[in-house]
Amino acid sequence: MTSTARDVPRTTNNAGVPAESDEHSLTVGRDGPILLHDHYLIEKMAQFNRERVPERVVHAKGAGAYGTFEVTNDVSQFTKAVLFQPGKQTDMLARFSTVAGEQGSPDTWRDPRGFALKFYTEVGNYDLVGNNTPIFFVRDTIKFQDFIRSQKRRPDSGLRDNDMQWDFWTLSPESAHMVTWLMGDRGIPKTYRHMNGYGSHTYMWINESGQRFWVKYHFKTDQGVDFLTQEEADRLAGVDADVHRRDLYEAIEGGNPPSWTLYVQVMPFADAPDYRFNPFDLTKVWPHGDYPLIEVGRMTLNRNPDDYFIHIEQAAFEPSNLIPGVSVSPDKMLLGRIFSYPDTHRYRIGPNYAQLPPNRPHVPVHSYAKDGSMRFDPARTGRPYAPNSYGGPAADPARFDPASGWETSGEMVRNAYSLHREDDDWGQPGTMVREVLDDAARDRLVGNVAGHLRNGVSRPVLERALQYWRNIDKTVGDGIAAEVNGG
Repeated sequence: MTSTARDVPRTTNNAGVPAESDEHSLTVGRDGPILLHDHYLIEKMAQFNRERVPERVVHAKGAGAYGTFEVTNDVSQFTKAVLFQPGKQTDMLARFSTVAGEQGSPDTWRDPRGFALKFYTEVGNYDLVGNNTPIFFVRDTIKFQDFIRSQKRRPDSGLRDNDMQWDFWTLSPESAHMVTWLMGDRGIPKTYRHMNGYGSHTYMWINESGQRFWVKYHFKTDQGVDFLTQEEADRLAGVDADVHRRDLYEAIEGGNPPSWTLYVQVMPFADAPDYRFNPFDLTKVWPHGDYPLIEVGRMTLNRNPDDYFIHIEQAAFEPSNLIPGVSVSPDKMLLGRIFSYPDTHRYRIGPNYAQLPPNRPHVPVHSYAKDGSMRFDPARTGRPYAPNSYGGPAADPARFDPASGWETSGEMVRNAYSLHREDDDWGQPGTMVREVLDDAARDRLVGNVAGHLRNGVSRPVLERALQYWRNIDKTVGDGIAAEVNGG
């Protein structure tokens, strides 16, 4: 035997027992039937049949990497959260994704991008689950499932359908701001490295003195924002459906780690009730003139996972992972996600998903959770109940921070936000079209929308869509109508 052959590790089965062959199953004679007691063959087939876990219902197609977050500015006057303290550096994991497409869908479809972050702090994991947009299509979590289904595939044909999208959007005017973003240049980023990320929701920060602040997160790409035109995106979808996943991997592998600078907007707690629109409405942005950006730190992705499935496909991000100094707001979409995210992880990858490598905290876990499918880390609780007399652990009610909540009053109601003087659906997208976009970007917006509307949108829905855009901006709406009707 040569030295090369001796150096190659022996194939084993999943129990570590050496396999007798990589190529030939066990049969009766050379041409006889395969034998059931060829355990290695049966194991290989059975393992292969179970190789896939259910893909995510949304954000199925993605890419990710590990890195660090380093604080570059002192924001301790606003929060006591450990990862935001001066000079702090924290290990982290990021996953970027498209929203509506399946696992094999092209990276360059016109779609929002997920921007999910997990920070491994010394007081447990902190997850920030956002998008590459500061806003979203709906403001109430009861409409989220319907929105997603309108962007997915028809039950009869199995095809995606522009008519379903515009039907939902035009019957949901709160979508106007997000649709304006989606149909503009940022609807198709050039790469994951060339897009911003946002926490999108409003969160609460609490400092050491118990003072509370409302905050919004902005991760600004240090590579510069860049985009693909519709024509470039369509071409790339046919040439390389994984172009964004490939770009992120190759940039890190080639020693060009991407980075983003984190800024926050901070609103004094008492400003919210009388602010001109509801600051917890996910379809709205806070104008920077009212609440300017404050630098916090820099996120750098510098390590590719050694196994994509283990570290990215099984990564489980959840906005319910909060640490002292950070809490939630009355944002209905955020409150719905607090339940929805961990629940979908339990369904998709099992009740013990938090023990998987990308989800394990970097600190000891003292939990009374036990048993269940695929559990391998014991609870180490002495007795599996609390309180007990055999070694705990024990919760410390004194550590509860009453400042992490907020007070509310009134009867239980089901209504839209309507207590602020500028709670309309057309104002902010109209401002974006007129004051943020330049002439060339407006022209591309008109072309993108008209092209989308010409592709299978039925006449009743089309008429609503044209009026939808005239509500945003009459000039833009008339331009879209002219292209659609003349196209």
